[in-house]
Amino acid sequence: MYPPPQQKRRRSVAPFIVAVIVAGALIVGLKTVFGGMPDVGKAFRGDAGGDSAGRACGDDGITLTISASSDKAELLREMAKGYNGHEVDGRCVDVVVSSKASGDAMQALARGWNARQDGPKPDVWTPASAGWVALLRHRVEGGDQKSPASADNPTIAKSPLVIAMPKPMAQALGWPSKKIGWSDVLALANNPKGWAKYDHPEWGRFRLGKTNPNFSTSGLNATVGAYFAATGLSGDLTERDVTGAKARDFVKGVERSIVHYGDTTLTFLTNLQRADDAGTAMSYISAVTVEEKSVWDYNQGNPTGDPKTLGDHAKPKVPLVAIYPKEGTLFSDHPYAVLSWADAAKKAAAADFLKYLRESDQQKEFAKYAFRSFDGKPTGHITAADGLDPKQPATTLSTPTPQVLDRMLRSWAELRKPANVLMVMDVSGSMGADVAGTGKTKLDLAKQAAVNALPQFGPNDRVGLWMFSLKQDGEKDYRELVPMGRNNQSHLKSRIEGLIPNGGTGLYDTALASYQEVLRHQSGDAINAVVFLTDGKNEDNNSISLDDLLPQLRQETGQDTVRMFTIAYGADADLDVLRRISQSTDAAAYDSRKPVSIDQVFTAVISNF
Repeated sequence: MYPPPQQKRRRSVAPFIVAVIVAGALIVGLKTVFGGMPDVGKAFRGDAGGDSAGRACGDDGITLTISASSDKAELLREMAKGYNGHEVDGRCVDVVVSSKASGDAMQALARGWNARQDGPKPDVWTPASAGWVALLRHRVEGGDQKSPASADNPTIAKSPLVIAMPKPMAQALGWPSKKIGWSDVLALANNPKGWAKYDHPEWGRFRLGKTNPNFSTSGLNATVGAYFAATGLSGDLTERDVTGAKARDFVKGVERSIVHYGDTTLTFLTNLQRADDAGTAMSYISAVTVEEKSVWDYNQGNPTGDPKTLGDHAKPKVPLVAIYPKEGTLFSDHPYAVLSWADAAKKAAAADFLKYLRESDQQKEFAKYAFRSFDGKPTGHITAADGLDPKQPATTLSTPTPQVLDRMLRSWAELRKPANVLMVMDVSGSMGADVAGTGKTKLDLAKQAAVNALPQFGPNDRVGLWMFSLKQDGEKDYRELVPMGRNNQSHLKSRIEGLIPNGGTGLYDTALASYQEVLRHQSGDAINAVVFLTDGKNEDNNSISLDDLLPQLRQETGQDTVRMFTIAYGADADLDVLRRISQSTDAAAYDSRKPVSIDQVFTAVISNF
């Protein structure tokens, strides 16, 4: 057992001040603000900098840095505060937890981890699933390097993937007595009658929320689950199975019901909470693939899962229930991987903190937030009253080999729902400001980020480009540079690289015009969206007002919409206005007010498609 807080080493003032300064300098602005929900952007998602507030050691102590998946990062921080100050081999240990999406961290580790871009270099990595560790090893060791993570790592908690549905919709499908799975999702997604098949025409067509499997564990596991369902297998999935026509047709059918993708399920859950507040929960989304614990979080009125915000919002009027796919599902097993570059002292500290996490008191803390124990046992919160079933899942799927996982992701990129996306970039004079320490301007960094994100678009996507400031085209504040079209990345790259800063910010007229442009060209078989980047506030005194703009961005309940994903870029960006614009279209607003974070932010935004 570990000493109570009063027995910890006394904290010295000077190191505490230094720690605060260092933490402030390291925090990377990749917090995402969703759907107008208060303080959602202050949740742990994307916080690459970690938290030094709970440190207890002096300068001679050991600092163990942990990169954790966002679903448990804040909980681990709270546990670290109870641990910090413990001694290992005679030295005081502080654990600092940073939050990073599992897929994002995997890619950062694969390219060697750039602290400036990716945040503090971790000593321990705990993604949501061991699948990410396998993918890292496959991608790194396919070259001439060795993976920093070993193949076998202990688990600290578990949670199975489920298909979360508003309770009335699940009941319409026969839940809880009827077994439901991916085949039922596919049948409903492909039925032109939609929910009218189940005597609920008012619910419209079936809409699925699923995250991008390149970034999110729920998206990865849902994709794996769909491939298993297509083949009827529960293990030993091969590359041949993945590339077979039957599997491809099945997965393509499921993907066509997608509302949009994303790098986190928080987009869907916070937008659903806002819809529930407005009495329109049944019209936003029919189902979303999430971890079991996220259903519990949502039903507590706390979709972020942050322990500090539990109880701040009322429980939803329409709760979610967890459907455990009848074909089987995968567990997020939350591995604890000590990375190879950690020195002997940090490895000893990491082993000691792991022991602490797996002790009864800390396992009870995991259980309080509906995680299952590290050996998979359901806890007191896994109950029917919370929309969950402790007896499920009946069938657990085995994680495919790294080669099959990698082939699956490449196949998914070909089968995913296509997108119609208009990229709208601010080129006002303030974008020409220098960014300290980079030797580049804000526009230089934004152009580089946009170009770097282009390969995420596929051959079936239609992408266009506008720029805006003031009076770019006669009285218009915007100008089309590349019309929306397919296979035009070289043209897009050329026009992006040629952007130069000039003039003021014509935000509102451009937002409306870009929305209407995509609306005119929208397709029911595609994700229709605007990516809108600005570093300022509206400076066109003759433009439409915000109060007049927002109603024109809203579609009638249940109708398809154009989603506006906004990026607040630089310290002067009006984040609140951009949040309201995104909220009006059931999308998300991204915070890149620290310009050096723009590359990560742009990548996260494009993951929605």
